[in-house]
Amino acid sequence: MTSIDVWSSRFLSYEQMYSDDIRQQSFSGWPFREGCNCTPEKMAKAGFVHCPGENEPDVVCCFFCLIELDCWEPDNDPWFEHMKRSPNCCFLNLNKDFTELTVAEYCHMEKDRLKVYFRKVCHTKMAFFRDEIGHKLESLKSQLASL
Repeated sequence: MTSIDVWSSRFLSYEQMYSDDIRQQSFSGWPFREGCNCTPEKMAKAGFVHCPGENEPDVVCCFFCLIELDCWEPDNDPWFEHMKRSPNCCFLNLNKDFTELTVAEYCHMEKDRLKVYFRKVCHTKMAFFRDEIGHKLESLKSQLASL
């Protein structure tokens, strides 16, 4: 599965992730619990969804800006870590609870979320094509050199 496929499947389900409770449910296998600063409750409040990898049990992704973070320490503050790495995340900059959004505000946020998603997909595809072109160019150079 490519990273684009992963983002696509996440993005489609992430529209439900405006709810802290639904985000928190994704942390069933989260390694940090009581006595930690990065509890499932705090991670969900900061916009994160738990999406562990095979060898990375602490990978999280913001449902809105799609930033992925891992290597959490028990004393890490989820809100601070999110803000430090993605200060322009519209979810972080939301000044009210999601349940208080007007329809117009929600539509505006969804538009921003779509822009983030499409930008990420486009950048990934462009990087893939650049790599493919680079490999093809090297192959042609070696073929020309052997003539």
